[in-house]
Amino acid sequence: MSVAPEPATATLLAAAREALRDNRLAEAERLYEAVLAAEPDTAEALHHLGMRAFAAGRLDEAERRLAHARRYAAGEASLVANHGIVLRAIGRLDEARVALRDAIRIEPTHFLARLQLGFVLEDLGRAREATAAFFGALTTAQRQGRWLNAQTTAPPMRPLVEHAIRAIDHGRARLFAELLAPLRAKHGMDAIRRVEKCLSIYLGALPAAYPDPRQKPLFLYLPDLPTVTFFDRALFPWYAVLEERAPAIRGELEAVMGDAAVFEPFLKFKPGQPTEEHLSGTRGEPHWDAYFFYRHGQRYDEHCARCPVTAAALDAVPLVRLRGHAPECLYSKLTPGSHIRPHHGVTNTRVVTHLPLVVPGDGALRVGGEDHAWQFGRCITFDDTFLHEAWNHSAHTRVVVLLDTWNPYMSAAEIDAFTTLVLAIRDFAEEATLADPMVDHAHG
Repeated sequence: MSVAPEPATATLLAAAREALRDNRLAEAERLYEAVLAAEPDTAEALHHLGMRAFAAGRLDEAERRLAHARRYAAGEASLVANHGIVLRAIGRLDEARVALRDAIRIEPTHFLARLQLGFVLEDLGRAREATAAFFGALTTAQRQGRWLNAQTTAPPMRPLVEHAIRAIDHGRARLFAELLAPLRAKHGMDAIRRVEKCLSIYLGALPAAYPDPRQKPLFLYLPDLPTVTFFDRALFPWYAVLEERAPAIRGELEAVMGDAAVFEPFLKFKPGQPTEEHLSGTRGEPHWDAYFFYRHGQRYDEHCARCPVTAAALDAVPLVRLRGHAPECLYSKLTPGSHIRPHHGVTNTRVVTHLPLVVPGDGALRVGGEDHAWQFGRCITFDDTFLHEAWNHSAHTRVVVLLDTWNPYMSAAEIDAFTTLVLAIRDFAEEATLADPMVDHAHG
């Protein structure tokens, strides 16, 4: 635990920092030595002198000073990370791994610690974990505008970053190819050919080559599917389950509409984050609210129990079921004047269905420039990877049931293979402690 230095020591520390700013390194080192002579447990001085010893090749001295400093500043991520780097240099790899993980836990955006962790894991022969660590390092750095190209990468770091990129490319390709191998044996190469191409596009080995410029999946693109904005009703025999029960489903909606507490914003914004590019309004503050039955695959049991007809109808539909991703089923409520701005969905393997329940008019769904006006009780299904938007210009609230199913042009073998691939990508992303790429999507 650090304590405030004595006044004389504080003066020496201030002078040492000034010397560092002026690049007077020898003077800074002398001043930090004076600090330690006065107060031997000063973490800042121990840290600086430890790294100077490391640079000079005095590894044992460096480790001793940094270990000492950590006893008094265990919450300083850079200190802990540097101790991990020194531990790696002297061959204490397991301790280095623990230290670098500690640094990341203290400061998750510390991309240098993530990078060094990748090298330690490589040294330990843990290739998969090393790939995830490198991936986390690169993505975290790029989110901060670093390591995007040579200009945003300091010259000493370039060979390290280039090594990480090569390790990521090789490691992910091997990992995902190995996961698909049993499916090739199970279904045959031809049956999952499109999923193999999807993986190659995701890894950057093949261009996406979208056949329609209006289509742009944000995450995964399954090539060679028919390019469709709104799908033919004949592809969805289960429409009858929803449409026959539409009056009863609307009755359950009406029973919960007055309970504002059970609805929540579909889009989650951080404080101060601008919302206009996602949601705008012409009649006061816009609202797109949801009464969820499933959210990212999690079932809302209380909501399902409260609306049993709706829940039973949804369970009779072949919903997408992907751990942590889908299904996504809800009453989707768009208040008067609200406009869900144009955007693209994450993957063309999943299609979106609306069952309109409250249709006040003067509103529409636009997909790829094609408009559709909702009709009560009549389902519509669209590919949300086309640029799409929805609006309600009326003076009354609009509500649809919204749900996700697989693209009807996919085979059972492709669904099996794609499910395996998505879950592998998700698990890899979690291992790299990144945000899930399929979570943030919107489709009215």
